[in-house]
Amino acid sequence: MPLTKDDKAVIITGFGKDKKDSGSTSVQIALITKRIEDLQVHFDKHKKDYASRRGLLKMVGQRRRLLRYLKHADLENYRTLISRLGLRK
Repeated sequence: MPLTKDDKAVIITGFGKDKKDSGSTSVQIALITKRIEDLQVHFDKHKKDYASRRGLLKMVGQRRRLLRYLKHADLENYRTLISRLGLRK
């Protein structure tokens, strides 16, 4: 299920530098995380939806690559982002 424009706008303003900053690494990671959370709710109802599960795994891999890049490029931003998104425990 795609994100609505309002959801995207809230995430972009919350994690970006301004309201048009949709391409920064932090915003991309936050958008992917929101889509992953929505898909997890979908899989609670539809356990055998294997095609969507493949898409979920691709998104998790993309987020992992973006997080790895952010960790090497800007460690402080990486630490604040994972704490805000609640990714690491």
